[in-house]
Amino acid sequence: MIKTIRQFIFLLAALSLVPLFLSGCHKSQSAGQLNLLAWSEYIPQEVIDGFTQETGIKVSYATYSSNEEMLSKLLAGGTQYDLIQPSEYTVEALVRDHKLEQIAKDQLPNLANMDPAFLHLAYDPDQQYSIPYMAGTVGICVNTDKIKTPIHDYSDVFTPAHNQRIVVVNDSREIATWAMEDLGLDINHVNADTLQKITPVLTQWIPLIKVFDSDSPKTSLLNGDVDLGVVYSGDAAYCYEQDHKFQYVLPAKGAHRFVDNLCIPLGATHKHEAELFMNYIMRPEVSKIISDKFPYTNPNAAARKLLTPEQLENPASYPKDTGHLEIFHDLGAESGEIDKLVTDLRAKFHA
Repeated sequence: MIKTIRQFIFLLAALSLVPLFLSGCHKSQSAGQLNLLAWSEYIPQEVIDGFTQETGIKVSYATYSSNEEMLSKLLAGGTQYDLIQPSEYTVEALVRDHKLEQIAKDQLPNLANMDPAFLHLAYDPDQQYSIPYMAGTVGICVNTDKIKTPIHDYSDVFTPAHNQRIVVVNDSREIATWAMEDLGLDINHVNADTLQKITPVLTQWIPLIKVFDSDSPKTSLLNGDVDLGVVYSGDAAYCYEQDHKFQYVLPAKGAHRFVDNLCIPLGATHKHEAELFMNYIMRPEVSKIISDKFPYTNPNAAARKLLTPEQLENPASYPKDTGHLEIFHDLGAESGEIDKLVTDLRAKFHA
């Protein structure tokens, strides 16, 4: 099984019959079409409908629940995707291996609406290949009606007292990172020694988890199936909107700050349509619709001016005390070792 981002990329480069990565071999077969591959529960249907109504461009929207699943779908071929939504470390890998189209900035005047704090980051320093879509963190959502003990860190979540009352995102790297943060290890440097150190921690933690869910971890919290979650901030923010009993905690020892982006794969058939969509979603009024539906941290400074005070005061969307946050970098082959470790432990305890 192919497990690392770089392995995906190298195999994609080798398979010359995969149309996604053939540059210049295909002409646009149908003007006014956009094939979008993006995270599930992340792009409001009204945004897609508004874009189609205004431009006449039909959007085909396929989804995934992890960066690795996205790469797997690209590898499978069949449908050619014109626009993808990778997170920061996946952009880094794709840029390094020359698998993204350079965006035509003269087609993106609305890029001026973006908060400079989310531009020219390490994974795309010249802002040639990506635009930020939404950002956020991975932290702890606590149902304070049920949990009365203080929750400050991952080790406060993964205790026998919370056995089978926990939901987590279904992402091996995220799960391994929590153990690394707990032990004070560099989350972007993984080797055999790292894996040896985090194994006993994960061996204690993983059996306590009831639900693994990246698509909608908020559902288990809102339904009362669990009392705590290590989840995306947008899910925690939605829970807070429904009931302030759901509090969001950024772990004191460190947490992951992610930036999800829009990028155009090399050889995309409908590059112009992709750039039109990029520019469309950077309009303040359109970006506000995204925040209304999915309350992550909006990197669009102009759109944030349209949000309500309640939205801006949501502690998960816009935390005041950000503590120690880090973005992910591509781990190369080591990401496969992390995936194997977590997958094996899950199979052992959640057969």
